[in-house]
Amino acid sequence: MSQGLTHDVTQADATVSAGVSAPALSEAVRALAEADFGAVAALFSAAGFAVALPAPGILQIKGAPAPERVSVLVSVGVHGDETGPIEVLAQLLDALARDAGALAVDLMVCVGNLDAIRAGKRFMDADLNRMFRVQRGTLAEAAEAARADALIAATTAFFRDAGPARWHLDLHTAIRPSVYPTFAIVPELIADGARAQLIRWLGQAAIGAIIMNRQSAGTYSYYSAEHHGAAASTVELGRVGTLGQNDLSLFADVALALDGLLRGAAPQAAKVAPHIFAVAQEIIKLSDDFRMAFDRSTQNFTSLPAGAVIASDGATVYTVKHAEELVVFPNPDVRVGLRAGLMVVREA
Repeated sequence: MSQGLTHDVTQADATVSAGVSAPALSEAVRALAEADFGAVAALFSAAGFAVALPAPGILQIKGAPAPERVSVLVSVGVHGDETGPIEVLAQLLDALARDAGALAVDLMVCVGNLDAIRAGKRFMDADLNRMFRVQRGTLAEAAEAARADALIAATTAFFRDAGPARWHLDLHTAIRPSVYPTFAIVPELIADGARAQLIRWLGQAAIGAIIMNRQSAGTYSYYSAEHHGAAASTVELGRVGTLGQNDLSLFADVALALDGLLRGAAPQAAKVAPHIFAVAQEIIKLSDDFRMAFDRSTQNFTSLPAGAVIASDGATVYTVKHAEELVVFPNPDVRVGLRAGLMVVREA
């Protein structure tokens, strides 16, 4: 197989920025956080894989073409302050590169918002995970728009000649506590068979809750499901933390499940049977008058009874329509026109 290193990734400056300056960082974590794929790319290339670096922070590794070969996209750092998944993926990728022949899938690794990771911030100008849409409105001029375009182009190229088995796991951590410490958002449009496999894998990774989402909010995972037929999910793995200081034991189940997926291992028994939720309504911020009816300490999956006020926005008042709805991702600080929260109902 031919080596195709199509982009030279610029090394970080000698003065390491705030997001990746912790002295406890292992070399593998530092390299991934700084989009330095040089070492792992060389190891996979030496093992006979076709390796490409189409843009900073994006690594593609492909084996010999085969109809049954699975294609897996793993993304981390779409929000720059969500560092736990960066550490998990860095350790997995480093170990796999040293045993490169064990890679059983075509793999694309994406480190999302590089500037925000370097700065130790959630984003620089606007939420990158709202940019994966045709019409970006007020987000079109944001600094993250160009990065989204680069991710979209690389994702399109990766899946262009892929077989039918396609995955995208977009790994995050939440900015607030949650009744379910780990949970996932799964686009409802995924084909039944692929969706069942994904839900089985999420159970293997000990993900406690799954929200089936009918409508895109411009997220990376919904984009890859809608446009490339991937079994895709935004996976929330606990709380945000400082790079190099995350307790990786909290990520052990998802790390083991992801390692098995990349190595082509037989599916293992589920660690949990995830509770299944459906989106009841989206709470859209219509103006700067938007106010939520609860404070910032409210946990994800907090239950609200029928008729309870969720938020007000001028003459618009959002209320609970079902006997019970649970609030997820409440965030009054989003830009006008964007989703400020989800209300979900339990189905199973």
